[in-house]
Amino acid sequence: MTGNQRCAYCNRDKEEVPLIKLVYKDQESWICPQHLPVLIHEPQTMIDVMPGAENLSAGKHD
Repeated sequence: MTGNQRCAYCNRDKEEVPLIKLVYKDQESWICPQHLPVLIHEPQTMIDVMPGAENLSAGKHD
């Protein structure tokens, strides 16, 4: 999946933004720093674009 290095949320590629590689259940995904908070705080919004996102819980704050 190295050829498809695009943010799972906004679909921008590695030439447009820095990307962070994610590996979950042997599936590789990418996300840009701008949308990392979405993955942390609202993972349910990623269900359609990131395999396994339905199994993630939102981050909790003290």
